[in-house]
Amino acid sequence: MATEASRPIGAFRYFPILVLVAMIGVTTWASVEKPLSEGFRLMLAERWGVATLFDAYFGFLTFYAWVFYKERSALARIGWLAILLFFGNIAMALYLLRELRRLPPGADFAALLLRRSESPRP
Repeated sequence: MATEASRPIGAFRYFPILVLVAMIGVTTWASVEKPLSEGFRLMLAERWGVATLFDAYFGFLTFYAWVFYKERSALARIGWLAILLFFGNIAMALYLLRELRRLPPGADFAALLLRRSESPRP
């Protein structure tokens, strides 16, 4: 009997594409109404807005723990941290797409989650 980790990735490959398209769409839609700086100002004026930002950024940092494990070079780790903190779920979807693309055909979830990037060159 196969474990969850040993199941082929299959249709999961489309999930980060859905997230990416949705996030770009909703970000564009919101940007048409008002600039990002005004949106942040309004969010920070409300307790629920602050709570939502905390929730989002702790989610980004939790995802970053996986990125930190997968990436071996300090430059890649720092770069991805900055990208994740600035672009959020858009960056998460792009990172996941990159990792899915690097997998060999027929790879399972264990390979996606545990396979580390190549060693940094000396």
